[in-house]
Amino acid sequence: MSTMKKILIVEDDQFILDLNKRQLENAGYEILTAENGEKALQELDKSVNLILLDILLPKKGGLEILKDIKSNESVKNIPVILLTNLGQESIIKQAFELGASGYLIKSSITPSDVVHQVKEFLNND
Repeated sequence: MSTMKKILIVEDDQFILDLNKRQLENAGYEILTAENGEKALQELDKSVNLILLDILLPKKGGLEILKDIKSNESVKNIPVILLTNLGQESIIKQAFELGASGYLIKSSITPSDVVHQVKEFLNND
């Protein structure tokens, strides 16, 4: 049996965090959570397979966290999917330039869409 894949969800909205956590756990993933950027960076050494990252976060914003992840040799290959309400073209473009693997806009997707996206990314490795 293969080991359970670990996903780090970085989200400061408790409702959205719990919703996605439950959906992904039901799909068979182990979930780590962080409600701010500082905690997210601390969780990275726990062999995470994928990161779901909000942009608007307390202490350190999602794009800044993405930049930190992609400039850190030991974790830069972890796929990062941004999951945010920000849909401006310039922010989406910046996210991909910084190394995001995907960009999902919360208002236009359901938690099961999130699970589907995660499965697609994790089945490619």
